[in-house]
Amino acid sequence: MGGKRHRVAVIGASGYTGEELVRLLLHHPQVEVVVVTSRQHAGKALAAQVPALRGLTELRFSPADLQTVLEASPEVVFMALPHGVSAEYVGPLLEKGVVVIDLSADFRLRSAQTYEEFYGAKHAAPALLKQAVYGLPEIYRDEIRKAKLVASPGCYPTSILLGAWPAIRSGLVKTLGIIADSLSGVSGAGRKAEVDFLFVECDGSAKAYGVPKHRHLSEIEQELGLMAGENVIINFTPHMIPVNRGILTTIYFDLAKKISQAQAQSAYEKAYAKEAFVRVLNDSLPDIKNVVGTNFCEVAVRVDPRTNKLIVITSEDNLLKGAGGQAVQSMNLILGLQETTGLL
Repeated sequence: MGGKRHRVAVIGASGYTGEELVRLLLHHPQVEVVVVTSRQHAGKALAAQVPALRGLTELRFSPADLQTVLEASPEVVFMALPHGVSAEYVGPLLEKGVVVIDLSADFRLRSAQTYEEFYGAKHAAPALLKQAVYGLPEIYRDEIRKAKLVASPGCYPTSILLGAWPAIRSGLVKTLGIIADSLSGVSGAGRKAEVDFLFVECDGSAKAYGVPKHRHLSEIEQELGLMAGENVIINFTPHMIPVNRGILTTIYFDLAKKISQAQAQSAYEKAYAKEAFVRVLNDSLPDIKNVVGTNFCEVAVRVDPRTNKLIVITSEDNLLKGAGGQAVQSMNLILGLQETTGLL
């Protein structure tokens, strides 16, 4: 594909999400990756640290300083940093007219007070929170197209919000008493050397964590509340399972009215009929193995008349639709490209 190649940078390219993001961007037909940074690997060849990229790039990790990034003149900068770190970069980048897509939690919440409650620190740039657009294209597509700062959603929130959106917007369910259980691969914890994430600790086991107040709960409840037009409080329990990547989520709603399975199925199919990356299943249920390595989220809905519940199940790759792939979706929208460009 010919035409202009847009210059992009990735700050924090050595984590699992950063690596996936760089891989996508190197294969993207209409962008050029001009700089990747890593404090730990500065000066080293990218392909030496990520052997899967051998032969695809001569890039080296640059120091993670703002001046190095600006000297490369990127149009778009992706921030793949731990929470609490992105804020120091975002303000100066925006002042230079650079579009920022932040994959951390730093700009997902509209309230600095809520951020402090869930992340245990004062927000470093609260004035920018109002400017940030929540980067879930299926819901905020028009806003993302005009955005200068995109807060790309977390992996758990993506799996829950895409599962909940059709049910809430069509009034099928009550917003009181929602329960969401999510099972995540170990890569969701990031690349860090901790005992809990050693192979021997994870293999052949499964465990819940972050109960009852996982950090992602803050953005989940914020976005569900915006969907419903009222305050929404849910029970959310994340679990770690012995797979590398992928998330399977089950959400339980109380039905607001008596509906049939066909009506529920129709509501979901209509909601996502034009969405390239949401597959609404009918005769089968989501399975992690069918979405790993892709930017798809699979969704299935079931009515349980015995308990008067609506049960929604979703699956996604936490590093793609839950992170890097979704961020590229937002970039494509901002740059005026076809939303699916460079994505599978």
